Amino acid sequence: MYQYDSIDKTIVAERVEQFRDQVKRHLAGELSASDLQPLRLRNGLYMQIHAHMLRVSIPYGLLSAQQMRTLAHVARKYDRGYGHFTTRQNIQFNWPALADVPDILEDLSKVEMHSIQTSGNCIRNISSDHYAGVATDEIIDPRPYCEIIRQWSTLHPEFYWLPRKFKIAVTGATTDRAAVQFHDIGLEVVEHATQGIGFRVYVGGGLGRTPVIGKVIKEFLPRADILSYCEAVLRVYNLHGRRDNKFKARIKILVNALGIDEFRDQVEADWAHFKDGELKLHDTDFETMQGFFPPPNYVELDDGDTRVEKWRQLDSRFKAWYDNNTAAHRQAGYRIVNVSLKEHGVAPGDATDAQMDALADIAEQFSFGEIRVTHEQNLVLADVEERQLLDIWKALDAVRLATPNIGSVNDMICCPGLDFCSLANASSISIAKQINEKFNDFQALYDIGEVKLKMSGCMNACGHHHVGHIGILGVDKKGEEWYQLTVGGDASNQAALGARLGPAIAKDKVSDAIDDILSVYREQRDEGERLLDTFRRVGVDPFKDRVYAEEA
Repeated sequence: MYQYDSIDKTIVAERVEQFRDQVKRHLAGELSASDLQPLRLRNGLYMQIHAHMLRVSIPYGLLSAQQMRTLAHVARKYDRGYGHFTTRQNIQFNWPALADVPDILEDLSKVEMHSIQTSGNCIRNISSDHYAGVATDEIIDPRPYCEIIRQWSTLHPEFYWLPRKFKIAVTGATTDRAAVQFHDIGLEVVEHATQGIGFRVYVGGGLGRTPVIGKVIKEFLPRADILSYCEAVLRVYNLHGRRDNKFKARIKILVNALGIDEFRDQVEADWAHFKDGELKLHDTDFETMQGFFPPPNYVELDDGDTRVEKWRQLDSRFKAWYDNNTAAHRQAGYRIVNVSLKEHGVAPGDATDAQMDALADIAEQFSFGEIRVTHEQNLVLADVEERQLLDIWKALDAVRLATPNIGSVNDMICCPGLDFCSLANASSISIAKQINEKFNDFQALYDIGEVKLKMSGCMNACGHHHVGHIGILGVDKKGEEWYQLTVGGDASNQAALGARLGPAIAKDKVSDAIDDILSVYREQRDEGERLLDTFRRVGVDPFKDRVYAEEA
C-alpha cells in the first residue's frame, strides 16, 4: 500500500483541525448551516433524512487490516455498530453526531485515512479493479497509476470547485471490472506495439438522470501523459461546463452538447501548451510508485491442491462457497476469495463492527493483512493459499461472511434508498429483502447463473441500476413507491444501458416481476448463455410480454 510521508500526514492533520474549528463555530452559532455546508461537503459529510452521513475515502478500494479495525472502532464508538460499503469502493457511516465528526476524522488520520473530496464538486475517490495485482487477465497493476492520479488531484486548486462532481477510474486488465466507460474519465490499459503501455481514454460517461456511455477521446495515450491529458480534459470542462443548472453540469452534458470531435479538438489544443511540461511522467516515477505495491511474499506452491477437491466432495456448503465465492489467481497455489456482504436479512453492503474486526484478523492470518472493497458492495481477500481455503471458509462462516452467492440474483447492489437518503423516492433495502425471500433456494440460483441485479432508490443511480443485467429504479407516484425495471445493462467491456421494460410496477410485485424475467431466460436460453447473452439474442419483447401479461 502507499504509505503517507510527512507532508501527507501534515496535510491531513491540519485539515482535521481546520474542520474541528469550523464545527465548533457552527455549534456555537457563529457559522450558519448554509456557510458550513460547502465546508462539511469537502470533508465528506452529508445531511440525510435522520442524521449526518460521513463518507470515508478508500482509494481504489484498498484497506489494511489496521485500517479495517479503525473503521470497526468508528462504527462501534460513533455510529450504531455498522458501516455501509459503497459502489465507489468507499464506506459510509449513517449516524455520526456532528460534534463527533472531528474526532472521527482524527482517529482515521492515525491510520492514514480521511474523507477529503468524498463529496462536493471536485475530483472524487479514484476507483479501480478490485482484483488489481492478482487477476489472471491483468496487463499492468493499475494501483500505482491510481495513486499518481490521486496525489495529483487531491486539493488541486484549479479543480476544487468544478461545475459538478468528477469521477476517474483506471483498469489494467483485459476484463473491465472498474466500469471505466461510465466515468467522467475512464482509463483502459492498451499495449502498443512500439510505444509500450498506454491507455485508451474515455470521457463523458456516467449514470444518474442522464445515463451516457463514455466516448473514446484518445485511442492511445502514452502512460507518461496521463496527468497532463487529464488536466487538459478538466480545464476544458471547468471552462465550459454549466454552472446554472446542476442537473446539466456534468461533463457528459458538455461532451454531448459540443460533440466528441469538437470536445477532443479543444482538449488537444489546450494540451499542446503544456504536455511536455512538469506534468510529464517518467519511468522513475512509475518505478517509485510501483515500489509501494510489491508482490507479497508468496510461498512457492503448485496449482490445484488435491485437498480442495476432497473438501468439495465432503462438504456441500464448502463446495458452494468455493465454486461461487473464489476466483483464479495469477500466482500458482493461490485463490482470490470474495467476501459476500449480502447475507439474507442484511442490507446489501453493510458490515458490523464485529465483522470488520474479524475480517482484519482473517486478513492478517490468511491474506497478508490486506482487504479490498469491490464496486458491487462486497470485499475481497486477494491472496489466499489454496491449502488454507477450508480454514478461511470456516472463519468467514463463523461471522456470517460466507454466503455463497457472489454473482447471483441475491448478490444485488442496493443504495440506502428512502431508509436513509434525503434524495430517494423509494425504498431499496425493503425490495432487497423481498427479492432475497423470493429467491432463497441456492441451487436454483446456481442454475440461473450470473445475474447482475442493481437497484437505486432515485434517478441519481447510486445503485447503478442503468447497467444491471436487471435494473430496478424506485420512483414516486402520487406519494406511493413504484419501481421501473430494465433488462440488458452491462458495465463491463461491452458497455450497455438497460432497456426499459414498461410502466413502473407496484412495490409488492417487484420480486414476482424478477421471477418472470428469469423464467423467460430459463425458457429461451441456449447452452452456456448468461441472462445478458440471451437478452442480446432475443431482445426485450419476450421479457416485457411476460412481466405485463396480466395487464394485457
